[in-house]
Amino acid sequence: MAEQPENIVLALLRELRADIAKNADRMATKDDIARLDQNIDRLDQKVGILRADVASDLAEIEKRLSDRIGHLQRAVMEYHSSAIGHGVLLSEFDERLRQVERRLDIAP
Repeated sequence: MAEQPENIVLALLRELRADIAKNADRMATKDDIARLDQNIDRLDQKVGILRADVASDLAEIEKRLSDRIGHLQRAVMEYHSSAIGHGVLLSEFDERLRQVERRLDIAP
């Protein structure tokens, strides 16, 4: 028969202790986890502040963009009004020129 250790449980516990000792540097402690939780909480706060800053910046950009679009719309309306006004003036001038040509019997 094969030789067995005196106490199999004791042998397994010794092997487990050796494995834990080898991997102890890779295992996290309660303090490590607590520090990670604190870092996560700080990051959450910073992300919240960043979101508020970005939302504020976007609102400001939207306001400025709306103002510029409003100015552009007014400029386009003024241009169209001016162009229509000049068009009316030119058509009136053209009509008066035709009247003068007819009275003086000049070919167009």
